[in-house]
Amino acid sequence: MSAAAKRIRKAVFPVAGLGTRFLPATKAMPKEMLTVVDRPAIQHVVDEARAAGIEHFVFVTGRNKGSIEDHFDKQPELERTLEERGKTKELEELAASLPEAGCTSFTRQQAPLGLGHAVWCARDIVGDEPFALLLPDMLHHGGPQPCLKEMIDAFNEHGGNHISVSPVPEDETHLYGIVGVTDPEAKVSEITSMVEKPKAGTAPSNLHITGRYILQPEIFGVLENQERGAGGEIQLTDAMLAMQKDGKPYYAVRFDGKIYDCGTKIGFLLANAVYGLERKDLGPALREELRKLL
Repeated sequence: MSAAAKRIRKAVFPVAGLGTRFLPATKAMPKEMLTVVDRPAIQHVVDEARAAGIEHFVFVTGRNKGSIEDHFDKQPELERTLEERGKTKELEELAASLPEAGCTSFTRQQAPLGLGHAVWCARDIVGDEPFALLLPDMLHHGGPQPCLKEMIDAFNEHGGNHISVSPVPEDETHLYGIVGVTDPEAKVSEITSMVEKPKAGTAPSNLHITGRYILQPEIFGVLENQERGAGGEIQLTDAMLAMQKDGKPYYAVRFDGKIYDCGTKIGFLLANAVYGLERKDLGPALREELRKLL
């Protein structure tokens, strides 16, 4: 079976970043463990992957990230205490949040050499099959289906490589990675160009890359031999462009929900508000308190 015909079983989560924009909160706590309501941000992203049918979760970590591994493991002392206290609901929630035994892998990115390098660090675990890549800062919310589920459906139809995109105002395109496509209005459209933070007025479209990818394993060979790019880092976009120039197809999958960048303080605060407001147990009271504040 060719790599293109294989189904998407594995997802890579690059969680080695230092989280400097959230200091001092992230001095001793990984930024991915900051909570959106009552679940760490990384849990929301893993939940999206699980809902899309992902079976194996690959975390590319760094120093001081042990709490992420602990979060996705059983804690017998805590579970025993909850059981003794009759906290059945809490026990069920903990169990529901855990991947099955043997379905998580952790590997180290030993130097901060960029997203492309983080992806390359997962090469031996992913192996010779296409895989999903989910950036843990970007929460995709409110679409008709989970973002990654839509992408896997598109992959099953088209094969190749897929990137999630979403429209932004024309005057903000210089802030993002932007793709050009054959049909900007289509749900799935072949990508014709990729530009990282184009100069104002030069963007090929208003569709920005949202932090969800499905990539063929050939990307690992490209990354292994790739020279460092912007910021002295190994850039994923450079590797994707090299593959595209070599005739490998890339498709944009348009996400029609909202995206909250929890790597920024405003995005993180907005995510907490939105996810809190939709909760039946919290929403009414939170809405009333916000109304008083505003």
